[in-house]
This record gives sequence, C-alpha cells and structure tokens, in this order.
Amino acid sequence: MPRGKRGGRVSALEGGGEEEAPSAAAAVPSAPWAFPQPPEAAAEQVLLRGIFEIGRNSCDVVLSERTLRWRPIQPVRPAGDSNNDVLPKEEFIEVKDIFSVKLKRRYFAKQHINGTLLGITLFICLKKEQNKLKDSTLDLINLSEDHCDIWFRQFRKILAVTEYEGHALSLLKECELQGFDGIVCVGGDGSASEVAHALLLRAQRNAGMETDNILTPVRAQLPLGLIPAGSTNVLAHSLHGIPHVVTATLHIILGHLQPVDVCTFSATGKLLRFGFSAMFGFGGRTLALAEKHRWMSPNQRRDFAVIKALAQLKPEDCEISFLPFNSSQDLQQRRARGSPKSDCNDRWQMIQGQFLNVSIMAIPCLCSVAPRGLAPNTRLNNGSMALIIARNTSRPEFIKHLKRYASVKNQFNFPFVETYTVEEVKVYPRNKTGGRHPEEEDQPHETVSEESFPWNVDGDLMEAASEVHVKLHPRLISLYGGSLEEMNDSKVTCNCL
Repeated sequence: MPRGKRGGRVSALEGGGEEEAPSAAAAVPSAPWAFPQPPEAAAEQVLLRGIFEIGRNSCDVVLSERTLRWRPIQPVRPAGDSNNDVLPKEEFIEVKDIFSVKLKRRYFAKQHINGTLLGITLFICLKKEQNKLKDSTLDLINLSEDHCDIWFRQFRKILAVTEYEGHALSLLKECELQGFDGIVCVGGDGSASEVAHALLLRAQRNAGMETDNILTPVRAQLPLGLIPAGSTNVLAHSLHGIPHVVTATLHIILGHLQPVDVCTFSATGKLLRFGFSAMFGFGGRTLALAEKHRWMSPNQRRDFAVIKALAQLKPEDCEISFLPFNSSQDLQQRRARGSPKSDCNDRWQMIQGQFLNVSIMAIPCLCSVAPRGLAPNTRLNNGSMALIIARNTSRPEFIKHLKRYASVKNQFNFPFVETYTVEEVKVYPRNKTGGRHPEEEDQPHETVSEESFPWNVDGDLMEAASEVHVKLHPRLISLYGGSLEEMNDSKVTCNCL
C-alpha cells in the first residue's frame, strides 16, 4: 500500500507496566466464547488459581500459559445425592484472544477516581462466522484489592509487548521503518511519551544532527497514534478530547493527523529528552515518591504519593527565567518553518522566590482529575507553552488550589498562583538539597540522588542537578487525532481530589 493511503502498514508498540486500560465494550451476561471441548491442558503450567464470581456463579478459575478456565463451584450435597456425580461444565477462553484488561470499579455520582473495586474486566476478541471478528468482555468479580492486583499484574505481564522502561526506545532505534505509514502505541502517558521521544531522536540521527545540543530539531518522519491504556492518559485525552479507545482507533484508521508542539528539555547544553509537559516541585516529588512504591497498585501508589508529598510540602528556592510568547503571525510562521528568528523584540523576564510547584505545558493536559485540563488555555499547536507557578503558601490554601482543577472554578484565581504564556523557560534551583525532604535525610533514597531534583515529564521521572532549559518547538510531531477546537466543551461536574 502506498505511503499516506488508508490501510497502509502501521507498526504497533504496546506499553507494559501496571497501567489500567479503559473500557471498550459493555459486559455480556452469557459466555459465547466457550467451546464444547477445551484444548488439552495437561502439559500447561498453571500461573494463578483463585475464586471469582462469573455471571452469577462462584467459580474456580485457573490461568495457565495458554488458557483461562473456570468451573462453577458445586455446593456440598448430602451423601447419596445423584447430582454428586454430575460435574458442572468447564468453560474457557484462550489467552491469545485477550487483548486488554482493566480493573473494574463502581463510580457514584460526581465521582471520577477511586471507585469501589468490583474485580477485573477482560477484553476478548471473538471469531464469528465467515472470519468476522467481534469484541466482548468477561468480568471476574472479586472485591479483594490484593487478590485482583495479583491477577491484574499477571494479565498485564502476559499482554505487554515492551518489557521494561526504555524498551520502546531501543526497539525504535533498531526497527526498520521503511514502508510504514505510522507508529501506534497502546499504553499510558509514559509509553506514549517514550515512543514520541524515540521517533524524534531517530529523526535527528537520520538528519545527521548531534543529539547532545539540538537548537532546531527536525520533525518526526512518521506520525504517532495513541490508544489510551493507562491510568491517566493525559496525552491521548488532550489529543482526542476523551480517553476513548474506539475514538482513538478510528482516528488512526481514517488517517486524521494533527501537528503537535513538542518541548526539548536540556541541562548544561545537553538534551535530556523531548516531551509535552513537565512539573517541578510538588509534582516532581510526588512522582518520585510513587516510583519508590511501585509494588503498590497504581491507584494506591498515586494516592499514597500525593498524601505523603502534601504532608512533606515545602517550597523550592528557584530562579525562573522565561521568554514571553510573541504572537506575531509572521514570526510564528517563520518559526514553524524552522527559519532563523530575530530576538530584537524578545525580552527575557526573570522571577525568583520560594515556589511550591512549577508547571510547564505545551498541551492542555486533560485528565480525569482535571477535566478542563491542567493548562486549559493551551492548545496542541499554537506555538506557546503555559508556565504556571504556585508560590509558597499554607498547605490548606495549596490544597484548595489543587482541588479547583477538578471543578468548573478557576484554579488560578489565587493570590499565590501566577500564569504566563511563554516560548522558553529556564528553571534554576538555588538550594542544593535536591528532591529530599528533611525527614528523609537519614533514610536511603533509591530514586532521586542528593544532588539532583525530580521532574515529572509526561508522567516519567527525570532527574536534573542543575538548571533545566525548556524550549518549545512548533508542530514537531504529527499525532493521529482530531482538533480540540472542533469538539464541544462538556459541562464539568467532577468534584474530586
């Protein structure tokens, strides 16, 4: 198929890890995927065995390398009962037909996170008559967080294509992409950002550019499709206006392309990574805490990290320099083409002080806890970034600011919050305590060293020991998706944190 035509070849990468996949279909009461006779299982290694409610029956469920089998548990009957000799029918699905998994939760009105756990939902591909494929679901009901987390992790391990952090980057370095129309990433923000970073790095190397100090990077050569399968899906949510698997897939199938701005993050003249958004201070320390507790389930880890970071809340002594956004149409067009710019009218500004959090975002950053976006006035490709600064204040006032993100009220309407529209930002921490809190001085710190500061870049932890220079590059990558301007704003009723 010629490049650029629908139905062309698309290389797919699926993110691993412990992220949840969103629901793509409603549960069905029956089990149409069960076959009369299951394949021989004598030689299969049993991975897990447990009790779940399936349909209306409590079942003994066995997960092996190739199949998931279940049989209703018979009640104990009196001796001599003729039904004792009748075994309930065993049903099964093949593991190769499972294409996604999520933790099933019940959400009440105005509740968007931390719903009551009900169990696990498996998404299954069924083969019907005449080679037709159909998707369905199987619900494994169990209210135990620990029990479900063990099974959820095992299913994610089976489904994962990338096996460790940085695996997608190494795959794209070696993969032959000639003849492909695009790359598709199934995963959360970490996986999506890693693939975007890899595509842009490969574009620089193909253009013969040094990747240590990139002043004007070249565009990615292939577009990237994001199918949301994570716990937050900020990138996909910002791109499509909704974290919906079918919507994302149809944009890819139909070839809808959207150019998107990308940032470079550099320190001491060396490129650290490409990215779309970043947080320093509270946001960075929260992620660093979460990374130290990856043995927890994703929701537990996130909640624990937020609560602990709030309990240890402290400001960073920083100097922040930024270049205000110049909205001149001619200037922006020249920058989009990569033309040299004149800085005669560009004036750097500088602020300094004690800051609780610094956010730098080139996209709106929509997510379940911020349905209007962490940076609601930013767009995907308007050539600017949002710089949002929370100066030092009391813990209750800072929490009020955080809770506003989940409501229709203006989250920036606080005397300690400042917002700027910028093109470049330099963040220089003046204290030398790194990301450590005084209470942790005598404790081993596995994630962030004493000399470095934690940054949250697209949900990934980045460490930097000195000034970080963030620069926007307009329309540097194309993503499969629609325009947010074409989507209707929905009323926000969420009231959560």
